[in-house]
Amino acid sequence: MQKRIAAWLTLFVLFAVCPRVLAQGKSQSSGTKVQVASKDQEKNIKEYIELLRTGIRQDKAEIMGAMMQLSADDATKFWPIYNEYDAALTKLNNMRVANLQEYARSFDQLSDPKADELIQNAIHYQQQRLELLAKYYGNVKQALGAMEAARFVQIENQLLMIIDLRIASSLPVVPKGTETSARR
Repeated sequence: MQKRIAAWLTLFVLFAVCPRVLAQGKSQSSGTKVQVASKDQEKNIKEYIELLRTGIRQDKAEIMGAMMQLSADDATKFWPIYNEYDAALTKLNNMRVANLQEYARSFDQLSDPKADELIQNAIHYQQQRLELLAKYYGNVKQALGAMEAARFVQIENQLLMIIDLRIASSLPVVPKGTETSARR
């Protein structure tokens, strides 16, 4: 179990580094020229992210299964609900990936309006993800009871926090802007 979790976390590190690589790859070390990723590079990065996401979803489901410790009867009720939840979460995560990619693309030219847009998108994503988890808590609760539903939410929330931490810790912090200084 520990080895599987360690492997899973390694995948998250790789997934989380993609936005930083995109952001840092835009500026050269001299700082005088901006290097734009080619269409082929962007396509390769998108394919790489999709492969990582597929592997992460599979590993996450395996961890969920091991931690839920469901009977055969409960498993036949739980997994269709979980798979539906995971599909909805994947669609929602597409919004997050697009926002991270936009952050990477605009990092070198970030303005107050763009920073506000990106943070508003991130907050909206978090709100929608919480609403999705609450909805599926109700679905699991109806099928298996509150104890199993609580276990599902607790495990899922822990896994999501690990993902969030890995992504957040790999992102460069928004640079101090001149627009903010001018308003003071």
